[in-house]
Amino acid sequence: MTLLLDNQFPPLPDNKEIDTKVFLESVSHLPSFFDCLGSKVFAPIKADINRNITKMKAVYDSDPVKYETLQQILLAEKSIHASEWPKAGATLALMWLKRGLRFIQILLESLADGEIDDDNPILIRINITKAYDQALKRYHGWIVQKVFKAALFAAPCRSDFLKALSKNQEVAEEDCLSKVRQFLINFTATVDAIYEMYYTMNAELDYQV
Repeated sequence: MTLLLDNQFPPLPDNKEIDTKVFLESVSHLPSFFDCLGSKVFAPIKADINRNITKMKAVYDSDPVKYETLQQILLAEKSIHASEWPKAGATLALMWLKRGLRFIQILLESLADGEIDDDNPILIRINITKAYDQALKRYHGWIVQKVFKAALFAAPCRSDFLKALSKNQEVAEEDCLSKVRQFLINFTATVDAIYEMYYTMNAELDYQV
């Protein structure tokens, strides 16, 4: 089993309501994904995901019934924080967390789709760059963007990354990618549902850090 399949996301119900407790349990295993990238340069993204999970868990633990689903969190905080919403509470934490999840999603999709840099076929820079450009870059100022560019040169080669995903077991590349595609089914559905929720509730913010 891969690192990802050991902690599969559950399928969404028909109404796309996401159970907060189950979601937090699922995402709590994802920060270790960045260890597979092999460089401490990716530590800020990992730390940001951990920090936002912790903020969300604190809100959920304060009233598990009131905050049973992610949708209920946004609705309740919209009333609680009034004019400060959505730049407050678990709503803001989830806003940033979903961007980190989208980064993981696009990176894995790019690998699973076989996207390769013809000039450097053994590297995964092209896959990481695509994920960063689409999920995070627009929210980062030039300093953070420069840090990311430096991280690219420390990224592992394709085979080492896939081996790390396979918990350092010798697994055929296609077998590993098959498991990645399996993981992506429920993971992508969950991330898409969160983005849709933010769009529907007009809760998305577009500022840089």
